[in-house]
Amino acid sequence: MNLRIARPLILATLVIMAPPAQGQLLSGPGGALGALPPVVPDTLERVGGALDDTVRALPTARLTERLRAARAARIGDLLRRHGDAVELDDRREPARRGIVLLTGAKADELQRLRAAGYGTESEEIEGLGLGVTRLAVPQGRSLARALRDVRKLAPDAEASADNLYFQSGAAARAEAPITANRSVAGRVLGLIDGGVARHPALDAPIEQQAFAHGAPRASTHGTAVASLLSGRGSVRGAAPGAPLLVADVYGDDPAGGSAFAIARALGWMVSRKVPVVTLSLVGPDNPLLAGAVRLARDRGVTLVAAVGNDGPAAPLAYPASYPGVIAVTGVDGRGRPLPEAGRAAHVDFSAPGADMQAATPDGGKGPVRGTSYAAPLVAGRLFAVGSLQALRAEAGKRRLVCGDCRNND
Repeated sequence: MNLRIARPLILATLVIMAPPAQGQLLSGPGGALGALPPVVPDTLERVGGALDDTVRALPTARLTERLRAARAARIGDLLRRHGDAVELDDRREPARRGIVLLTGAKADELQRLRAAGYGTESEEIEGLGLGVTRLAVPQGRSLARALRDVRKLAPDAEASADNLYFQSGAAARAEAPITANRSVAGRVLGLIDGGVARHPALDAPIEQQAFAHGAPRASTHGTAVASLLSGRGSVRGAAPGAPLLVADVYGDDPAGGSAFAIARALGWMVSRKVPVVTLSLVGPDNPLLAGAVRLARDRGVTLVAAVGNDGPAAPLAYPASYPGVIAVTGVDGRGRPLPEAGRAAHVDFSAPGADMQAATPDGGKGPVRGTSYAAPLVAGRLFAVGSLQALRAEAGKRRLVCGDCRNND
């Protein structure tokens, strides 16, 4: 199976699993780019690939249809169960009900909005210096209509919904003790996800901060991703023993993982001078999140994001598609791209996203699958080697550029 990447193509491969002789072959618009040897062998335990074989047996068109249906079903179920907290915006994307985010609004525009019945609450996001106003939509007005109205009343401002971002791998809240919250200092790895459960493999200092109702709360997804970042012992991550700063943007909130929550979490990471942050979350383009990502990057934070698991036919994944964000896709134990892997405007690295195990909230470990679990392997190695240049050198000591692509500067 070939993985088609938007050009210009700069694709490095980071393989972190046994056996050491395992390589992989990826293809861009110009054809096969060549196999790269693994650079960090024997890090993760492989598990059976029966699920992978089942997925690969589906014809491409049927797989695309199934992935599209699964995404629609996930959103539909969320709306049915939590319609009091979630609704669709004017692009049919899920968002927090009754909230419009506004940046760059002038005083007279806010006055007009208040006169039209919108509640206003303004603040500056710590660490980013980004001013945002949250508008409460008048009772009985849909979010889609409110966005149209707000853009007319405040034409100089940037208005958007408070869109929701989904974890790009199997996710569940866990009834498990949260990891002991310890203050961390010095050089730390950042994780924006769900909360992290107590686990023997996660014995490094972990500090967790709440950015959603009920947070920090242990989650299956957050625990697994954390173990692939800094686990040691039963699960060895890509930066074993690295201290973690964890922003829980989900908690027990059905509208968790919102653009506003992620932007605030990024501001916290900036204020704590975190060099590398992992986001295994996917959703639509959002002006507030785009601005927060840009400001975080300008302040020295390197962001590593997964491309999601809704298939190549799904909309572009964000934040992975924002300029300067390191976009990561997943491969299986034989180095083949995961057929369900999503896409981004660019893909920088691939790493294992299947045929391996990660920590579970019950203190054990279990199989994981998805691009969610590839992103922390890249982020952990980036943190360990200290620079993107060193990581590229480690992942084959070369940059592979599509031979017949244009504008490769």
